[in-house]
Amino acid sequence: MDAASPNSSPARLAGRYQRIHAQLSEQLKTGPKRTADPIARMATISALLHAKMPHFFWTGFYRLVDGDLVVGPYQGPLACALLPAPDGVCWKGIKDGKTVIVPDVHAFAGHVACDARSQSEIVVPVRDSVGEIVAVLDVDSDQSDSFAETDRLGLENIVALVCDGELR
Repeated sequence: MDAASPNSSPARLAGRYQRIHAQLSEQLKTGPKRTADPIARMATISALLHAKMPHFFWTGFYRLVDGDLVVGPYQGPLACALLPAPDGVCWKGIKDGKTVIVPDVHAFAGHVACDARSQSEIVVPVRDSVGEIVAVLDVDSDQSDSFAETDRLGLENIVALVCDGELR
């Protein structure tokens, strides 16, 4: 069983992420929702993920703007507008340049608590077309140990759509 979804196997969760990716890819590249704008893409991604993934308590992006992490499009309770460096899971994702999974945010040194109900977290760096980190996807759960390798793989695939501005 995957920790993120007690009623689903990792294969079922991976399948859900694949379906979400396909839906997002279609919506962002064709029809009336077609857009190459990264912020609009972040809004669509956070809305769909938040609606489709029941273990996502807060789902959104923090954008790297002039050396600060500034809240971007999100779904869920009110967010911290600015995450000061160098503390927190989001900054660790940027500094390490890779996805960070935190099973228990209370055990993470320097955790920035924007909402006391948050228990676990996953942060996925968003890269532009030249590979520079421009934002992070930040997902919190109100349950501990909610994220696993299946979530990492699925979310990394989905965030690649943010800066995939090539419309086909």
